[in-house]
Amino acid sequence: MKSFKYTINGNVYRVVINDIEDGTADVEVNGTSYQVQIDKPEKKAAPEKKAAPVVQRPAQEPVKPISKPVKASSAGALKSPLPGIILDINVKVGDVVKKGQKVLTLEAMKMENAINADRDGEIQTIIVNKGESVLEGADLVVIG
Repeated sequence: MKSFKYTINGNVYRVVINDIEDGTADVEVNGTSYQVQIDKPEKKAAPEKKAAPVVQRPAQEPVKPISKPVKASSAGALKSPLPGIILDINVKVGDVVKKGQKVLTLEAMKMENAINADRDGEIQTIIVNKGESVLEGADLVVIG
């Protein structure tokens, strides 16, 4: 036996549920008995699981090597003074450069930094590509 108290539109109702059998409840409201038909609750379907959205990324062109691969630390390599992203490469293999000549542009901490040749010579190899991230001390180009 369960007892409840409801207030509807300012009127107080004391409801006692005496018994429930075969979908019929014996209910007393303010002392008056009622036989109440109980509808069975509809079973909720399990929520459909949605597949994770597929992210389409644009295809990238394969990176073409600029010259032969070079060991990680090549003799005569111009190194990155700080970590950043290569914005522009101003030379190509075979170009002759003078000390202080701009070789490439490196973006670091939202600033563009000109990376200049540290000696006179010929560009033997370009190790990095435009748009590539580099760490401090990474080889950028080899000047021979």
